[in-house]
Amino acid sequence: MPLEPTAIRAWAEGRTIFIELTDGRIIGFPADRFKLLKEATLEQLKEVVLRLDGFALRWESLDEDITVAGVVAGNFQLPYDYEIPTAS
Repeated sequence: MPLEPTAIRAWAEGRTIFIELTDGRIIGFPADRFKLLKEATLEQLKEVVLRLDGFALRWESLDEDITVAGVVAGNFQLPYDYEIPTAS
């Protein structure tokens, strides 16, 4: 049975949250994919810390917890809002 991925580092750049996993991968996701993070300021997003030995991300001021396994699996609360480029 494979082990669940865990993070060794987490940080925010703009409205993107990044996690570095124990296997060396770095995964980024738009903060706007989660309801509470979508409403957060850039300063609040930067407050991300690891909890539960790297199994969870935590934003204390937002009272928000997100599992690392959920992020890796692509389990987001909100759809990705993107614009399809048009040909010129």
